[in-house]
Parts: sequence; structure tokens; C-alpha cells
Amino acid sequence: RPGNGKHLLIKGCRENNLKNIDVDIPLNKLVLVTGVSGSGKSTLVNDILYNALASRLYRSKVEVGKHDSIEGVEEIDRVINIDQAPIGRTPRSNPATYVGVFDAIRDLYATTIEAKVRGYTKSRFSFNVKGGRCESCQGDGVIRIAMNFLPDVYVPCEACHGSRYNKESYFIKYKTSKEKEYSLPELMEMDVSFAKEACQGLKGVYRKLKVLENLGLGYLTLGEETPSLSGGEAQRLKLASEMSKSQNDSIFIFDEPTIGLHPLDVQILVKVFQSLVDQGATVVVIEHDRDVMKNADYIIDMGPGGGQDGGMIVATGSVEEIKNNIKSITGKYL
Repeated sequence: RPGNGKHLLIKGCRENNLKNIDVDIPLNKLVLVTGVSGSGKSTLVNDILYNALASRLYRSKVEVGKHDSIEGVEEIDRVINIDQAPIGRTPRSNPATYVGVFDAIRDLYATTIEAKVRGYTKSRFSFNVKGGRCESCQGDGVIRIAMNFLPDVYVPCEACHGSRYNKESYFIKYKTSKEKEYSLPELMEMDVSFAKEACQGLKGVYRKLKVLENLGLGYLTLGEETPSLSGGEAQRLKLASEMSKSQNDSIFIFDEPTIGLHPLDVQILVKVFQSLVDQGATVVVIEHDRDVMKNADYIIDMGPGGGQDGGMIVATGSVEEIKNNIKSITGKYL
């Protein structure tokens, strides 16, 4: 990709083992930072690049790695770190709330004739407040059993069978464009692919669920607890929440995103990277996976070794340029 011709130039990087290096990052491209373990990749990308941008753009109180300056920050509006850390700390967080479709779905049920007859408002279709939630589990869907000297045990609520809603919530039905009827608890128990078809009449909901499906998450249920998701699933759910936003002048940071992923999932991730760049974003990825490397627009290869033998830039350029650089160990494997 040609990029937009703009660059970030980080001068005088000397945190940890970095040897006072200057790093040029072209914008609107898929940029990979490669090298052996301990070569300084994470220090450069996380400690200096991400922390400096987050501190500058969001006034985040983070410790920024030692460097002299960054030129071109005025070209950046947002910096987003997409990692595999768990999403949410409570079972109340789910894919529907995280990608922002739950409000629209609740609005839909509040406008049904049966809901209006009963005087139900939008809040009645939340499992966080009295009225709609199951009172036996307070809308958690599970009951916590305290154990002496052992971790607490969670079992499905016998009253709602894990749906989080009370029995009355099943009486309010939404009729789809195909004349099928579903209650909200039934919809939340559907997987993304099935729910997407049920919500064809809701363009905003349909579009966001389609993004989830394209990211390989069509098997997740709308009401699934996000803390239970794997690292790769959490990462892609975070990506889904960003995909509907404007990506011009954004930088996405990924630190070895393919860890634990099946090769097919890696291919999905590469397509997402390319989609983000096509929308105007810059994607900076620390990676060892050769399939991801082969799709890079620009590679910054660090090394030559790890620890005190690292901290230098061995080679930069396109995949072909790295392959033909005899100094680059990464190039030999490419």
C-alpha cells in the first residue's frame, strides 16, 4: 500500500536496551516490528510509542520510555491498544453490551404492542434492574456458593436457568421480517449468526453483528459472559467495537496478537489489519508469525540479538527488502 505519505519519527530511543535509535513509522500502513526475543520490540512499541501517544492525546498518567521527541503526533487523533486481556469483571458484561447493540434491542422490545399494553419501558428489559431481571439471582444468571478454604463455586440459577430474566419477560415477543417471534431472553441465548438473521430489520444491529461474524465470532451467544472468553476472542471483540468507527488518523497497537490462535484465525486477523488500513488507520504489530509478516507493508527488524546484544534497528523496508538484507535474521526465515 502506498500509505498517505505521512510519518511518525521517534528520536533518541534509549529505554532499557535501546541504543539511542531513531525510528521512522510510515502512517496508513501495516507496520510490523520483528526481531528475536529481547531485541527491544515491546520497549519501543509499548513503553515509548503507545505510552507517549496516550500521554499526549489522552493525558494518561503512564510512564513513558526514555526518548528525545516524536515528530508527526499532530497527524494522530486516536491510539488504541488491542490486547488479549479479559473483557469485563462481572458476568453482566456480554458481547451485545460490548459492541453496543443491547440498547437498540431493548428499544425494539419496548415498542412492541404487548409491552405498551403492559406499560413496560426500555428499562424493563434490562437484567440490571428490578422488574425484568430474575430476583432469585439478581440478574446474574448464576448463584454464588461460598466455600470454606476453596474458591467460590458458581451454579446456574434454578429459577431463570441462566437467562437472567424473569418469567414475564418471555411473554413479550418481537416478530421478525420472516414472521417468527422471539422473546428477549430467547434472542440473548442465540448465537451471533442466528441473531443477525433475526435482526435483519434493525440495520444498525445487523451491521454490528455482521462485523462479529466476519471476525469469526459468529458462534458466540449475545448474552455470553465476556470474562469467560479466551484471549483471542476478547481481542477480536475489542476489534469489533472499533470497526464501526472512523479510522482516519488512528493508530492500532498489537503485541503478538497471534499467540494461541489457529492458522485460520490468523488469516481472519490479517484481513482485519488490512481492512483497518484501507479505512485510513495505521496498524503497528509486534509479531513473530511469518504469515502476518508476509502481509506487511513495512517491517522494522530489530536486533541483532537479545538483551545487550539487541536494541538496534537491523533492517527496515518492504518484505522483499527485508528478505534480501543479509543482516536480517528475520529475512532468512521470510
